[in-house]
Amino acid sequence: MRALIIEDNENNMELISFILESNGYQTIKTDTGRQGYELALAERPDFILLDIQLPDIMGTEVLTMIRESAIGSTIPIIAVTSYAMAGDRERLLAAGCDGYIEKPIDPMLFIDQINRVLGEPQ
Repeated sequence: MRALIIEDNENNMELISFILESNGYQTIKTDTGRQGYELALAERPDFILLDIQLPDIMGTEVLTMIRESAIGSTIPIIAVTSYAMAGDRERLLAAGCDGYIEKPIDPMLFIDQINRVLGEPQ
């Protein structure tokens, strides 16, 4: 399976890609929302891990752009964010995310959290 990681923090990108690659996933990486949108359309990954606070455009805008595109709802999008105030999880899920993982991520739980969203066996 291929994952598109849209994450602007270098340490988070390194940790997320290491965990995924160690578990047999291929990764496509970008640190901007616009490039993430373009890569989502061009590469058609199996799922997308989307940071919400990005340097160019907000992750919520990237989410909307992908959901309104030709690939629409065919690709699961999981928000991976430090937005952890009351209601943020519900708001992101209502906006079109399929899952929500809070930062800082727990390396021991991360793959299980992704598999739960994707409906994969634990």
